[in-house]
Amino acid sequence: MRQAIMPKPGAIEFNDVEKPSNIGDKEVLISVKKIGVCGSDIHVFHGKHPFTPYPVVQGHEYSGEVVETGKAVTKFKTGDKATARPQLVCGKCGPCKRGDYNICDVLKVQGFQAPGVAQDYFVLPEDRMIKLPSSMSFEIGALVEPTAVAAHCTLKAGDLKGKNVVVTGAGPIGNLVAQFARIRGANVLITDLSEYRLQKAKDCGIEHTCNPKEEKLEACLSRVFNGEGFHVGFECAGVEIALDNLIQNVNKGGDVVAVAVYGDRPRVDVSILGDRELKLIGTLMYTHEDYEQAVKYLDNGQLITEPLITKRFPFEDYLEAYRYIDDQGDQTLKVIIDL
Repeated sequence: MRQAIMPKPGAIEFNDVEKPSNIGDKEVLISVKKIGVCGSDIHVFHGKHPFTPYPVVQGHEYSGEVVETGKAVTKFKTGDKATARPQLVCGKCGPCKRGDYNICDVLKVQGFQAPGVAQDYFVLPEDRMIKLPSSMSFEIGALVEPTAVAAHCTLKAGDLKGKNVVVTGAGPIGNLVAQFARIRGANVLITDLSEYRLQKAKDCGIEHTCNPKEEKLEACLSRVFNGEGFHVGFECAGVEIALDNLIQNVNKGGDVVAVAVYGDRPRVDVSILGDRELKLIGTLMYTHEDYEQAVKYLDNGQLITEPLITKRFPFEDYLEAYRYIDDQGDQTLKVIIDL
């Protein structure tokens, strides 16, 4: 079968490897159909991801079809559509024991610290898998993973109902975070330097947008929130100035949730954090319940994703997909690899 591997930053090689044949009793073999390219994947491609060694087989946003099941598998059958959490956890450390396995002490993530799904077939344990509705396309199924990120992080600041929320960065994650915050009852403003991405946010139902190149953030806040300011900020751009803007402008006693992966270590104005009793909150990945919630809202249409898909590439053009993202920059949202 085909397999794509990144031996070093900026390179992708293709191997012909054996199809998995030893399927455990509680394991499932899927035929991988679609893979989404994530901003974190691009960090790896540029050698900027802080927790990824090389060589690495990427691919953690994906969907596939069940082609074989172990004899003890009860929730899946041949022909089912599925995806799965890419988290490999110990189940024994403190975070795992209290249910926070997404921050396991020895967490490995497939596609980063463990081999991902950039190949024709992949073996998964049943307990990490999520069944997709038969009516859901494989393409939408590949968006469950980033949607689960949004589901998880929008819970980190508590109840958002009736709160004013600012999301910095209108890439795929920022867009989905804004949509999930809206579903949770927030009044949402999303910011970005790209008019293309801001228009895509509007296409996905996010009414309020701001381009700081054209309008100062303070003016945007006044226009959208009628002088009330905002209570919660979600930083999804991965740049220091965006994080600083949220910290400098959020209401006293407010929350700032750092969602993005940063290629360079940002500086934080701790004096403002202390003086205004702000909470800077970390968030990592998701739980199984977040995946289930992502599938629910994707299936019922409350989350709009079609405008997010910019371009599709065949598996053989994996490297070209990365180059396209580099070349197109802010004119790109989600690129899909088609197997």
